[in-house]
Amino acid sequence: MSEREETLELLVEAAQRFAREMLVPAEPEVEATGEIPPRVVQGLRDLGLFGMTIPEAYGGLGLSVYEEVRVVQEICWAQPAFRSYFGTTNGVGTLGIINFGTEEQKRKYLPRLASGEMLASFALTEPDSGSDAASLVTRAVRQGDHWVISGAKRFITNAIHAGVFTVFARTGGKDSGANGISAFLVDRGTPGLSVAKPYAKMGFAGSHESDVNFDEVRVPASAMLGPEGTGFKNAMKSLDHGRLHMAGVAVGLCRRLLHEGTKYAVERHQFGQPIGKFQMIQAMLADSQAEYLAARALVEQSARDRDAGRKTTMEAACSKYFATETAGRIADRVLQIHGGNGYIKEYPIERLYRDVRLLRIYEGTSQILQVITAREMLREAGL
Repeated sequence: MSEREETLELLVEAAQRFAREMLVPAEPEVEATGEIPPRVVQGLRDLGLFGMTIPEAYGGLGLSVYEEVRVVQEICWAQPAFRSYFGTTNGVGTLGIINFGTEEQKRKYLPRLASGEMLASFALTEPDSGSDAASLVTRAVRQGDHWVISGAKRFITNAIHAGVFTVFARTGGKDSGANGISAFLVDRGTPGLSVAKPYAKMGFAGSHESDVNFDEVRVPASAMLGPEGTGFKNAMKSLDHGRLHMAGVAVGLCRRLLHEGTKYAVERHQFGQPIGKFQMIQAMLADSQAEYLAARALVEQSARDRDAGRKTTMEAACSKYFATETAGRIADRVLQIHGGNGYIKEYPIERLYRDVRLLRIYEGTSQILQVITAREMLREAGL
């Protein structure tokens, strides 16, 4: 085993202990308050998780995609809101700076993001532009040495905490499509930027999503991220990576769900024996285990392919689609194994069942991921 592999295993073990000893016990508190406790945030900082994907030169851990997926799987033994608090900063909120940022932009933001001093948000989705991101209408107009941004964004994770927003706006003409979109780095506190109250949601307590409004927000020309007109390409490259990250989240949750299901099957007795003795229960557990192992293998291999420099748009879409759908099916079976108790808040499955449902929607709905997968297949076939 190489030194890097040994270091990864130590980090994975540390993340495993942290999830079980710190995060899981905090789950009821987060559900009750809707907030991640400061002690947990500090623990995430101490592990270096805010800088997982940020290069070491800027204070991060510089993990590969495969290494990132391994760590995320361990953290997501606990409910996924903990991961959301640092995940966007590692994923779509920061990848644009890493991939397209100037050296000045990297030095300004990345060390503070890596330490957890600052959080980042990714402002792409709009009220009338979700899956069809290329149709966004937020506008940026050049005025001398500045750009003036006007529009509204929706479902922006960590908006109430973010110190910097990667904002996508149309700089081309009305019909310019994807090629008319540019990206900007907008600091919190810039006049005209306002963040609405977080939504009340079905699940994901502790993860905060809000509308963000831009009322003639004036930023210097140096705030543009990458060349003009490359914003959509920036976003899609970040999303390919982010989808592998989210697939890792789903795989981690599958493991927790299976733990809850098998534990209950051993402890719960009916007809004078543990319900795990019944073949119908065994079948649900076996189906779940097989699908979990398939999802883990797909996600980890796709991550390795991306690290090797291969184009993984299709593989990332397949991974996120299959892993999140698998998590949904396993959650449903595990709740069924719990019977009536699964519908009661006393049991973790009630909360996890609600949390898992969101995974099939954000960072690409299952249906959009099917479209992307088929499109890439047909493109390879010459259509």
